[in-house]
Amino acid sequence: MAQINLGNIKFNWRGAYVGGTAYVVDDVVSSAGSSYVCILASTGNTPPNGTYWNLMAQGGTGSATTLTTTGDMLYRDGSGLQRLGIGTAGQELKVNSGATAPEWYTPSAASSGVLQTVFTQTDTMFSSTSLTYVATPLVATITPTSASSKIVIFMRGTYGVNGDSYPRYKWYRSISGGAAGFINTEPTNPNGGNSLGVYLAARANSNNLDQLNPLPDVYQDSPNTTSAVTYTLYGVCENNGAFHINTSNNNAAGQGNDYNQRGTSNILLMETGV
Repeated sequence: MAQINLGNIKFNWRGAYVGGTAYVVDDVVSSAGSSYVCILASTGNTPPNGTYWNLMAQGGTGSATTLTTTGDMLYRDGSGLQRLGIGTAGQELKVNSGATAPEWYTPSAASSGVLQTVFTQTDTMFSSTSLTYVATPLVATITPTSASSKIVIFMRGTYGVNGDSYPRYKWYRSISGGAAGFINTEPTNPNGGNSLGVYLAARANSNNLDQLNPLPDVYQDSPNTTSAVTYTLYGVCENNGAFHINTSNNNAAGQGNDYNQRGTSNILLMETGV
């Protein structure tokens, strides 16, 4: 009696796809989380090759095999599911330049506006008769977040004088403890001789020895570093007088006059982006 080969008369589950196995029509396999039915007998043609397989059931979106590491993200590109591995600390998610997929990127530091401020205050009393520049107690330190930043110095000092002293002041900058010198210079006085121009001066009434006076300043510096930057106000006298910080002359001399004054001085350092 003649025999007729009807082939598979129902789907034949073959389990996970194996490359070396010969599959025939209506065999069903699993691959990458989905199941496929064979439509053309073959060996070594992996699903989802459309010549040999039809998708039977999309199982679990393939995430079980695509995601491999804690923190992975899943997205779809033009051909299927893709893995985006977890980024590093501080990174943010954005769309790539081709607008085709997500990607991680490290945001740059803020490039404009106020990036940080440092405020310091002191009531330390200081007096000097030096004819060369000496450091005062007005000191502040800041560590820039970017080498391209500007540092703006705002100061409100208090000072007194004694005699015909004509005190002058300017800023001294030190980076990481190393000496970098003065950051502002005195202009040349056109009158010649030994006379100097002045960056910052404090010529109060030398006859009122109980008096304290304000000493304000604003200066913008470009230290070009991300190391600690220390700014110190330096002062110098003329004509053998004296200058005082945070104290009047008579108070510095220990006199008991009720009008003798002490003061407090402030410095605000502001880092700004360019």
